[in-house]
Amino acid sequence: MAVNADVLSDGFAVSEPVEAVKAEDGGKLIVLTAPLTESIDHAGYFIQMAMASLPIWLEGILNRKYPKWRDVERYEDGSAKYMPAGVRLVEKSLERAYSKDDIVACFPEDLDKFIGPNTRVVAISTHNPLGVTFAAGVYTSIFGSSKMPINSHYARQLFAQIKGSKYRDNFKVIVGGSGGWQIIQTDLYDELGVDCVVEGRSESNDTLDLFAKAIAGEEIPKQIDVKHPQERDAILFPDTRTTFGVVEMTTGCGRRCKFCVPDLNPQIDLPKDKIMDAVHANVREGNKQISLATEDMFIWGQVHTDTPFYFPNREALVDLYKSVVETPGIEQHVLSHSTIAPAVVDPILIKQLSDLLLPKSPIHFPYLSSHPEKKALAPLIGLETGSVRMAKKVMASKGVPFPIEHWPSVVLEGLRVLNENNWFPAMTLIVGNPDETDEDNMATLDLIYEMERRGLFAFLIPSIFTPLHDTRMEMEKGVTQTRQLTPLQWQLMMKCWKMNLRPGQYSWWGPTAWRIGSIGMWLYKLRKLNGPNFTYPLLMFSGALSEKRLEKMGKIYMGKPLETLSRAELLATIKPNQWKYLRKDCGDVPQHAAAVNAN
Repeated sequence: MAVNADVLSDGFAVSEPVEAVKAEDGGKLIVLTAPLTESIDHAGYFIQMAMASLPIWLEGILNRKYPKWRDVERYEDGSAKYMPAGVRLVEKSLERAYSKDDIVACFPEDLDKFIGPNTRVVAISTHNPLGVTFAAGVYTSIFGSSKMPINSHYARQLFAQIKGSKYRDNFKVIVGGSGGWQIIQTDLYDELGVDCVVEGRSESNDTLDLFAKAIAGEEIPKQIDVKHPQERDAILFPDTRTTFGVVEMTTGCGRRCKFCVPDLNPQIDLPKDKIMDAVHANVREGNKQISLATEDMFIWGQVHTDTPFYFPNREALVDLYKSVVETPGIEQHVLSHSTIAPAVVDPILIKQLSDLLLPKSPIHFPYLSSHPEKKALAPLIGLETGSVRMAKKVMASKGVPFPIEHWPSVVLEGLRVLNENNWFPAMTLIVGNPDETDEDNMATLDLIYEMERRGLFAFLIPSIFTPLHDTRMEMEKGVTQTRQLTPLQWQLMMKCWKMNLRPGQYSWWGPTAWRIGSIGMWLYKLRKLNGPNFTYPLLMFSGALSEKRLEKMGKIYMGKPLETLSRAELLATIKPNQWKYLRKDCGDVPQHAAAVNAN
């Protein structure tokens, strides 16, 4: 069946639907799916983070905590009522060329209802099929398996199910999503039963051509890169329900970190009217939660304007989020990714967003939040390193408009502003970067201990360096196994997790239970698995020995106090020709800039 498409000049297509293949005639022409663990729409984001990181043998913990996590919702025809946003985007893209009756998006256990003799394509979206993303590799390795986190287990189950279909000879298996590169690099096409991996977005006409070839029974390439839209109007929005109500807000970032895949995409902020149409579509289909997907929420409204993107457009952001959370039917809103420098640039923006978003946040931190209902906001922010030397090497623009030389000051001042407004972010760190030294790890420990001394809090998520496909660090090599970690690298990881558990240690029984459990795991498995460098950091983590005692024994490094810049001093480090973009109502504007603005 050929695609009836008129190709536009930018390489994207708008098409008239062709004749549909009815399900009752032998299955859907095109079947879209994703692993169950990536499709569930309840129990909060934390369960998906856990499934992406914890090994399969710890699945029982989640089963007991969330006994109904496998319960999903379906339409009357058995199709999925919600799917990851990427699946919905493929669905929307294909509807330009095929009738809706040709296409179905379904959960893995329903595949047999829709795959039949007339099926020609089964397309799978997956984030982490082999368990080698930043966090997954390290935590499964720590606990005993470097290749099988929960997510990967369910992804492999899905591939095996499709590979075993009695109609397998009739259709092609096409894989997309952010985890496709794992299949390419490991060359597991045959083992997983995959015909083609697509890297890129589905709006591209190349995607439609690929599906047309597969449907016609022609040979298709094992791997294809498809174009990313260059203009905001070329980006499509799903018009039905997505998992967690994810609606795209921006693409790209603009800070040019060398290890980052999304930053390779063009920096685009998407039109408010299209965002709101997608929000309304989610509500119409029964969703009560929304999350605006972005690599940095603070660039929205300030892309390709006369003002640099790292000076947030306060009015535009407040207006957008106000429209989202005040939409009738929206009960919950969760933040996606952001950067920390904007909190230093415009603390009033953080205050105004807090007033809007906290009432709709499903996150509660009873021992941290000053909100009357103990609500909190928890965006994902990249900290990555406390070493200025390493920051200059891998993320020189991470702190703009501030010079990267002042990165520790930016982190501490930004976190102060966020915490004061009940933002307690999840902050990622990279351990084992290429060319990383003990001095780099000590600098990061200095920053972590300084957070603790100042009473600041973030969920610190350390992970081993992973050379992600297509990034500028793709060919570089750092630490690859947990046994290779140095004592300082282990201490950094375990100190982060010790601080993360602080909110749960207020009960009388919590510290004792954690101490016994940690030592028990070490005796049972971890001492052999992770090597001798793991021992004293584990004892620090468990609290079996105090940090001061371990420092006196020469087993850990407790960090040195940092002398950092105040907000006023940080603003003075901004290039003078950019002082005009600072908001006077936030105060601390450099005196020369204030004089110029007054004139």
